[in-house]
Amino acid sequence: MFKPCIVVPVYNHEHAIAGVVERLLAHGVHCILVDDGSTAGCARVLDRLAAAHPARITLERLGVNQGKGAAVLSGFRRAAALGYSHVLQIDADGQHNTGDVPAFLARAAAEPDAIIAGHPVYDESVPKARLYGRYATHIWVWINTLSFDIRDSMCGFRVYPVAPVNALAARRGIGTRMNFDTDILVRLFWTGLRVVNLPTRVCYPEDGVSHFRVWRDNVLITWMHTKLFFGMLPRIPLLLARKWRPR
Repeated sequence: MFKPCIVVPVYNHEHAIAGVVERLLAHGVHCILVDDGSTAGCARVLDRLAAAHPARITLERLGVNQGKGAAVLSGFRRAAALGYSHVLQIDADGQHNTGDVPAFLARAAAEPDAIIAGHPVYDESVPKARLYGRYATHIWVWINTLSFDIRDSMCGFRVYPVAPVNALAARRGIGTRMNFDTDILVRLFWTGLRVVNLPTRVCYPEDGVSHFRVWRDNVLITWMHTKLFFGMLPRIPLLLARKWRPR
């Protein structure tokens, strides 16, 4: 059974989230909004959205800010409790193209055991430092998977099967902040899940709010790549054998 929902981690995106939710609800898919310890202004916006669409929105609330990864995993646990088989994860700041939701869900329905990962197609609004900085992570991911199967591990627009994510999170810690998207994708790849890359347009709104903290998050990402590298070493035989396995 393919029964998808949408999980949106939200932290102080009160200026963007209503528009994002309106566009998502147009696709007829239930939304789980996870309030990651937002301030009162954003919390009120989320309360209003949930009250306006009680049958279409579930509001999950974390008492204190725990990070994007913690919020997404909380959404996965709620999705499982509500009986959903797949989660489409999308950011709350409006940078992702919600018009691609049907294409992502259709691909997930056709390949329910795979991860459908967004491969960003940027417009001129992308900050060049971010664009070039992503390539360091791309290279590490290619090393840590011994493959080029993951085109972009940092895009927060993707569809996962719920059960493997919750099983992985139950047996080991996953990055809870900006290291989440890469960490979970590589580790799910290690478990044998295929990654299907879909291009999707990504823009950076002029009034967008970024919660990337340069020093803290770069340290977390560097430590994540280090752990993944040493986790990859004993998996080399399996990863190499997988390259020759029939698809």
